[in-house]
Amino acid sequence: MSVVSFVGAGPGDKDLITLKGYRRLEEADVVIYAGSLVNPELLDYCKEGAEKLNSAGMTLQEIIKAMSDAVAEDKSVVRLQTGDFSIYGSIREQVEELKKLSIGYDCIPGVSSFLGAASSLGVEYTVPEVSQSVIITRMAGRTPVPDRESLRELAKHQTSMAIFLSVQGIQKVVKELRAGGYPETTPAAVIYKATWDDEKYVSGTLEDIAVKTHEAGIRRTALILVGEFLGDKYNYSKLYDANFSHMYRKKQTDDE
Repeated sequence: MSVVSFVGAGPGDKDLITLKGYRRLEEADVVIYAGSLVNPELLDYCKEGAEKLNSAGMTLQEIIKAMSDAVAEDKSVVRLQTGDFSIYGSIREQVEELKKLSIGYDCIPGVSSFLGAASSLGVEYTVPEVSQSVIITRMAGRTPVPDRESLRELAKHQTSMAIFLSVQGIQKVVKELRAGGYPETTPAAVIYKATWDDEKYVSGTLEDIAVKTHEAGIRRTALILVGEFLGDKYNYSKLYDANFSHMYRKKQTDDE
């Protein structure tokens, strides 16, 4: 019996799907893709005759039925999801329904948009002695967020932060972050459709990022990045420091 393969499509650029994900997509008889978010150019990798279903207008029950019908006919199925499905991918509910039907599945990871965004901006979330932690979160909306995970609470840590699904309320985001402890001078950036052909971004601080985002016309499909990792402060790591020894290299002496 065939299985359902969950495949992370990557952040946007069709070349950023993994090689394993590409091969699975190329071989699929049925592809159920998140049409509102997945780059449609990825469907060019599908073989001729593959059935392509856009899940944007489907319910969970309809998605599972399409999967089970295809598996019953021994067809290979790919569930193509944006970025990496482990972050805001709604994979758990699909997996649980497949388990109820005794349908097997496997998972091919993708590249998350927060990683694509960092690459587009040429930044590192974990700058030595500036920030060594990254918080991935979102503002509460129709999907609630536990009180302990509110932006105000998380802001107390003042780590690097990648905020999903919240750009439409960026003024409130800024208000909560500042209330939680981030200074108004904290660097911030908003990047729209990272790695897509029509990518664009604005950068500034918590003092002006909401205005800049509004002026740029960015209302959706964007990430908010916040933290000193975006600023001018940095330190070199010890990994390649000539005065630092580790198991692969000895400390260099002055006469070396």
